[in-house]
Amino acid sequence: MPALDNPILNSPFAAPARHWILDNSGSPTGAVSEERRRSEYIVAVATSKRKRGGQEEMIFDDAPSAEPRANDRINAIRAEVDKWRSAPEAAWGVTYETARLLRHWRDTRDRERPLFFCQVEAAETIIWLTEVASKAGGGHLGYFEEVSEAANPDLFRLAMKLATGAGKTTVMAMLIAWQTINKARRPQSKTFTDAFLIIAPGITIKDRLRVLLPETTNSIYERLSIVPRDMVDDLKKARIVITNFHAFQLKTKTEISRGTREVMRGRDDPEEFEARFRETEDEMVMRIARPLMGRRGIIVINDEAHHCYEVPPTSAARPVIRSEEETQSEADAEAEANRREARVWINGIRAFDRVIGVKVVYDLSATPFFLRGSGQEEGKLFPWVASDFSLMDAIEAGIVKVPRVPTHDDVVKRDEPIFRHVYKHVREDLPRKGRRNGGRQSPDQLPAQLEAALKALYRDYAERYETWKAMGAETPPVFIVVANNTSTSKLIHDWIAGWCENPEEEDPTKRRWRAGNLALFNNVENGQPLNRRRTVLIDSHELDSGEAISDAFKAVAADEIEAFRRELRRTPGRDADALTDADLLREVMNTVGQKGKLGGPVRCVVSVSMLTEGWDANTVTHILGCRAFGTRLLCEQVVGRALRRVSYEPDDQGMFQAEYAEVLGVPFDFMPANSVKDFAPPKPRTRIFADERRLAPEIRFPRVLGYRVQFPKGHLNASFSEDSRMRLGAHEQIPLNTEIDPLVGEGIRLNLGELNAIRQQTIAYMLAKRALERWASMAENYKEEPTFLFPQFLSVARKWLTECLLLSDDRTAGWLSLANYRDEAVDRIVRACAKGLDQAGSEEILPVLQPFEPEGSSRHVDMFTAKTTLLETDPKKCQVNYVVYDRDWEAAFAERLERIAQVRGYVKNHGLGFEVPYTFMGQEHRYRPDFIVHWDDGRPDPLQLVVEIKGRRTEQDKAKATTLGSLWLPAVNNARRFGRWGPPVEIVQPYDMDKALDEMIAAFEAAIPRAVAA
Repeated sequence: MPALDNPILNSPFAAPARHWILDNSGSPTGAVSEERRRSEYIVAVATSKRKRGGQEEMIFDDAPSAEPRANDRINAIRAEVDKWRSAPEAAWGVTYETARLLRHWRDTRDRERPLFFCQVEAAETIIWLTEVASKAGGGHLGYFEEVSEAANPDLFRLAMKLATGAGKTTVMAMLIAWQTINKARRPQSKTFTDAFLIIAPGITIKDRLRVLLPETTNSIYERLSIVPRDMVDDLKKARIVITNFHAFQLKTKTEISRGTREVMRGRDDPEEFEARFRETEDEMVMRIARPLMGRRGIIVINDEAHHCYEVPPTSAARPVIRSEEETQSEADAEAEANRREARVWINGIRAFDRVIGVKVVYDLSATPFFLRGSGQEEGKLFPWVASDFSLMDAIEAGIVKVPRVPTHDDVVKRDEPIFRHVYKHVREDLPRKGRRNGGRQSPDQLPAQLEAALKALYRDYAERYETWKAMGAETPPVFIVVANNTSTSKLIHDWIAGWCENPEEEDPTKRRWRAGNLALFNNVENGQPLNRRRTVLIDSHELDSGEAISDAFKAVAADEIEAFRRELRRTPGRDADALTDADLLREVMNTVGQKGKLGGPVRCVVSVSMLTEGWDANTVTHILGCRAFGTRLLCEQVVGRALRRVSYEPDDQGMFQAEYAEVLGVPFDFMPANSVKDFAPPKPRTRIFADERRLAPEIRFPRVLGYRVQFPKGHLNASFSEDSRMRLGAHEQIPLNTEIDPLVGEGIRLNLGELNAIRQQTIAYMLAKRALERWASMAENYKEEPTFLFPQFLSVARKWLTECLLLSDDRTAGWLSLANYRDEAVDRIVRACAKGLDQAGSEEILPVLQPFEPEGSSRHVDMFTAKTTLLETDPKKCQVNYVVYDRDWEAAFAERLERIAQVRGYVKNHGLGFEVPYTFMGQEHRYRPDFIVHWDDGRPDPLQLVVEIKGRRTEQDKAKATTLGSLWLPAVNNARRFGRWGPPVEIVQPYDMDKALDEMIAAFEAAIPRAVAA
């Protein structure tokens, strides 16, 4: 397996365009393919091994064969969504609200951190299936309805596969916003709802998902700008309940002692008797989701949805295939635990469906595969998965850290490195489950291979720790150990962090403490335990259940729990004694890597359970596994805990720099890479906001979606200008002649001479027809295409060909038959006709405004930025505290604006949302001018001016400026509700800002007599 200098190939904000070619085992070959990776998954194939006595059994051995399987359905849907995404907005076939959200999510220009492409694609796929594909009937949606009914009778499920760290919570927020806003504005619609039940696999994730409540402080909607400002009020109408699946278990309503219960039961059937004291399904639904009562047709969102599936009857269950390093009883126990959890989860959803109705279930998971005990092939993909962004995709986009695993060592005659699967070599020397078997094992008796693996990984950690410290990291990197049971975890914890040699001693002053073996993780110094623990022991499964932690775990973690309780007592406003032991440890775990929080100083976590999901500290850099890993699925889940990045700041090319996580003891084939220094502390962020206490005026502007025209009955007039001219010559990127020569022999010449043969009259007819179609699309007072205008457009087209088309290098007007050139010519003709209307003094051009929020305002600006190119503004001139600038001339312009007496106020168009729709080469676009300025021309209300500053002027820039002056400006002024707007000001090549400002002021003053009165 070759080492890669840089595993990152793609930008996280655009569709993947390249990928590493993998072999059949899923390992990179080192070769790159110049296209997006197809969706597929790899299933481990069990092999037959003979046991004593000649009997055979199926197991997953050390190097199981692998079978790659293409996800044909997902690949087909992906292709159709790609085509739909690239279509003009008018062809999307979605509601106005949905289109607005799609534009907002796809925006990569005006966001501090754009949404990841994989997040947008996941939401787009569900939207396309719901609003577009559903209109055709059958097809992909019909397939998902069939497979859902077969696997989950009476429930319709759609799943999104997103790698750990790719932002599943963000996708949930996008889906909630899309449904809620559409329902708010279309209350009678059966397609949408505003009621959601979000189900988590444990309390850890449940707590983290509170950011999905729109009313919470620092909600994900606000932090990532999930919705435009004008849609926030509609979003707040959502009814959202977040729970963990354990809450679906029916609770006992009346506590009765066991003896009394036996007497009362008598000869009654035990199950029927117990049911009298349990709550009903209706009562359970009411207990969990009172805010949803009264709603019909809610949406269920499953986080880590691979835990939720229909459990087959015991008689239909498949035999459980074990891995080589585990016993059959261990494999069977895991399968039964999976079945038990899945049964509670799916039955809980069915209860909600019976009581209030479930419209659809959206599943999100990095690993939506069937688990052991599911009755399905272990590791098989859920058939209702509609979109896929795999772990390899995420690594190639830089969205997650790159996990590095051992690939070779110097031990002779070994097929794999010892540290690749430590547990297999030490399992016989570790304590069995429970602490009674064989007495307590001393930490000094740690198996040699395990001790060596811990020391080797710790050595790398120590170097990483010093690097982070030198670079000013606020919290330390985190080292995780995943053990197989409580006894093993306690043994490893004590060896690492220190232990008490006489724990039975009741007098704390007489206890003897022994330091651990890894200095940075030590909890013991100078013979005494530290108050602030560096290493913690956690049973993640018990903490996630929401129940009290077991006596067995409490016994081994008692000292740790008391130390954290003492620490919490020193925190003002916190009642440490009011928290249960489980609550306390959950808070520690949830705040690892967070400065100033209870878990902030933690450097090492020893976990009894697998830490398979829900714990997502981004400071994890090292993982050591010491347990059985039956399948690739389990490996990916554990490795996933180290995948969240520290820094999300892209470089100048919009790419992330690689970050790495070191993994031992998890037998996972992955990516060897040659790393460089990979840690960069997150940049400080500055809040950019409108301070309404400032004296500067509020800047308002219309939100224009397009233009409509009341056409005059008289003669069509076109006003051509310099911007109407178009040049065709050899400077264009299409050659007239191309010579092709062989290695030997005679060459030939290819040419486009047939274009020169097209008559100019033919081109004039073509341009006139296209211009008429474009003109008619803007018309308000014509129900059909106004064909009677064709002769006038033909006359305008002929005039444009004569006066404005500049030809050279043997080009002729026939080249306009090429689509791009044709559309560019039509754009210029239509804009000239619109300008002619404006000059005629008519009021035919009007704006098409956003229906629910026709006006924007500077007072809505509120965002955070990591940019350092900030200019603090004058409170008398600007309502927003900073100008965020991309070029020095923008800062220079703002500074000089504040010194001009006639300037009443201004605002930089960053986070403002001011857009001008225009058409270029037949495609609809929107652009964002740089500034809006309020100019004092002696009247009570200011003259409002749009300013654009640029270093050079392209053909597309000309289209923007012409549209602003000939369509946007007259339309807004003709609306007579947005004040007076003067002609736009464009400053090109502003290298001498003083001279540019003098010219601008002269332009302002010249504009005053022509400004339209409100």
